[in-house]
Amino acid sequence: MRSLIPFDEFDRFFSNFPQMSISGFVPAMDVYQTKDYVIVETSLPGIKPEDVNVVIENDILTIQGSMEKKTEVDEKDYYRKEIRSGGFHRSVVLSVSVQGDRAEAEYASGVLRVKIPKAEHAKPKSITVNVKEK
Repeated sequence: MRSLIPFDEFDRFFSNFPQMSISGFVPAMDVYQTKDYVIVETSLPGIKPEDVNVVIENDILTIQGSMEKKTEVDEKDYYRKEIRSGGFHRSVVLSVSVQGDRAEAEYASGVLRVKIPKAEHAKPKSITVNVKEK
């Protein structure tokens, strides 16, 4: 039998729980870049787009909002509760300078996609090497 250090056991125990925060849940994000844009995708199934707020300030993207689960019976004796409700908040520092005022956000099939143009000085530049003859 393999012995685990206490931190391994701790991580393994909590890996079975959904990602939560004090205010609700923390949505997972994919962040990647192309030559001209930083793209952020986050899964927000069951959340109305009008309940989502996207802010970009100082190259930090913040996505926040809320979802409300309406039920007819408020008193339930849950054995396990993983369906989320309440607020969420997620901020990520972008790896390059961006033009936040030109960002676009779209929501389709439960996925929020934010497309943010890179600042001109953050775009890759190709430099030609000149050869000098002696």
